[in-house]
Amino acid sequence: MDIFEAIMLGAVQGLTEFLPVSSSGHLVLLQKIFGIAEPVLLFDTMVHVGTLAAVFIVLWADIRAILRRIVQPLTGFLILATVPTVIIALLFKDVIEDAFQSAAFLGYSFLFTALALLVSEQVSRRSGNTKPQAAMNWFDSLIIGICQAIAIIPGVSRSGLTLSGALSRRLDRDFAARFVFLLSIPAILGALVLQLKDIAGGESTGTIGRAPIIAGTVTAAFVGFFAIKFMLRIVKTRSLRGFAIYVAVLGILVLADQHFTHFFM
Repeated sequence: MDIFEAIMLGAVQGLTEFLPVSSSGHLVLLQKIFGIAEPVLLFDTMVHVGTLAAVFIVLWADIRAILRRIVQPLTGFLILATVPTVIIALLFKDVIEDAFQSAAFLGYSFLFTALALLVSEQVSRRSGNTKPQAAMNWFDSLIIGICQAIAIIPGVSRSGLTLSGALSRRLDRDFAARFVFLLSIPAILGALVLQLKDIAGGESTGTIGRAPIIAGTVTAAFVGFFAIKFMLRIVKTRSLRGFAIYVAVLGILVLADQHFTHFFM
């Protein structure tokens, strides 16, 4: 992987981590298109760290409020929503890594994301009344957490599925978006912790040097900052159906290439 490819992948990560279109799926797809065969799990983790920096910058007011009063319902909901992902990541770490390399279910995962977005939008718009942050309960948090755990699969959007879970529980759209982006903090930190041994030992990098990793990480942070700002506005005022159509078309194209044309898959 050269620096240009790393910047491209970092930009895609920064954009798609917060848009409900699956950052992992787009990274796997672009790696196939670029013909990057070496292990990229460390690179993937580091560009996620770049997006983590963007979350801290944009949502610092929310994060500071949590740090000032750790013992509060929001903290408990974030912890509870993180538990399913931790369990799945620890139990199926090797399977997840293989999924990133093979991309066997990528097309189906994109289609699943599209369906989840469409269903959640229908439920949210049809119900009319929404629940403010004060009305959130443990079951809402658990549903969102299960959605995040499912989104470990490449092609299933973490932001898309967790937003779908939040909207299907009729949470206020502005709070739903902020909760989902706050929830990305422990998820990304968890991925980093799982890779600390590889980072310290210089393993799982393939032939990817430090310069491409740094370039990709910085790019992901820069693009991610604007992506979060954009999504906070979109979720609050617009429908997510456009994103659903995009990932559905992408899923169909990926399946067509996997089964018929074989240009990249």
